[in-house]
Amino acid sequence: MSTSPKADTSALAETLERESRNATRAMLAEFWYYFSQNRGAVIGLAVFLLLVFTAIFAPLVAPHAPDVQYRDSFLVPPVWQEGGKWAFLLGTDAVGRDILSRLIYGAQYSLFIGCVVVVIALVGGVVIGLVAGYMRGIVDTLIMRVMDIILAFPSLLLALVLVAILGPGLMNAMIAIAIVLQPHFVRLTRAAVLAERSRDYVVAARVAGAGHFRLMFKTILPNCLAPLIVQATLSFSNAILDAAALGFLGMGAQPPTPEWGTMLAEAREFILRAWWVVTFPGLAILITVLAINLVGDGLRDALDPKLKRS
Repeated sequence: MSTSPKADTSALAETLERESRNATRAMLAEFWYYFSQNRGAVIGLAVFLLLVFTAIFAPLVAPHAPDVQYRDSFLVPPVWQEGGKWAFLLGTDAVGRDILSRLIYGAQYSLFIGCVVVVIALVGGVVIGLVAGYMRGIVDTLIMRVMDIILAFPSLLLALVLVAILGPGLMNAMIAIAIVLQPHFVRLTRAAVLAERSRDYVVAARVAGAGHFRLMFKTILPNCLAPLIVQATLSFSNAILDAAALGFLGMGAQPPTPEWGTMLAEAREFILRAWWVVTFPGLAILITVLAINLVGDGLRDALDPKLKRS
């Protein structure tokens, strides 16, 4: 008894879909195997997930609102120090605001800054890098010379100049940081495109009649994603660090925003007599940036075939 062509086609489609799912599952298993070999990356991932959880559920986790001032509790020390109160586990600042609550709400700003900056820098850098690597010639030369000029300036100094032009504020600071980080994505994308554009599958797609946009975004770009993912992770931590620096200099988020760099700026005059006001925001920045960098190292080990251990 013979089967109909429609049934054969359906069975073939189901088989291909099942094999595709199995291949995806195998790729994820291989990725996690190499990623989990780096214990620092696993610890960094756990800390980062804790930070994300804290940011999402900040209204439920924080014991106080970040901008509420307790007039009878100015510069209260942490609970384990003499004079501390259990209502303020990490103490209060100069105007009686709970430091723990402001740190928890500050995690929202740090993640928001990192996401916005990376998205802007990644999208712009990938498009410009694709055009430069694919078109070559005068377009490539012009784009790369502009990127070299941007990279010639110290990143924080250039961000300061851009914020001074745009005006102080969190959004302007994020735009400035994204512009500063963009050349790294441009150079990385261009290098990956130059390595891929002459491969057989690209030549075959061009012979088959694929247009320039299809070749760039559908054929070449998916094979350049691994180094871009690693760079995006490292740029995430750089964005948080640069935003904190701009906030500390008064050019980023403005008071009373509970952003960690702004908290440090407000606490400068109390460094000697109220160590907790400065120490805890600084530790928050340090731990967050270190955790994200560790995750970036793990991603590099897992995604780069040259670094995979046998």
